[in-house]
Amino acid sequence: MAKECEHFLQEKNVSQNRKSCEECEKEHLPVVALRMCLTCGHVGCCDSSIGKHATKHFEETGHPVMQAVPENIWKWCYIHKEYY
Repeated sequence: MAKECEHFLQEKNVSQNRKSCEECEKEHLPVVALRMCLTCGHVGCCDSSIGKHATKHFEETGHPVMQAVPENIWKWCYIHKEYY
């Protein structure tokens, strides 16, 4: 695991805005796992899912850190491409 980057230090105390990937629901796509943006609480599907909506959220917003949900056992920084 990486040392704590500045993006992990900048994260806010946010809550999930949904319990599922809204984009996958709209597109009727299966979800493998969920990821939550630690900047705004957006919930998107992981890169193992067809939609890759968590990554698309980063690409559209620049929000750098997401966390596995609901287990919250690790975080990922898109900018440094490292786990914490």
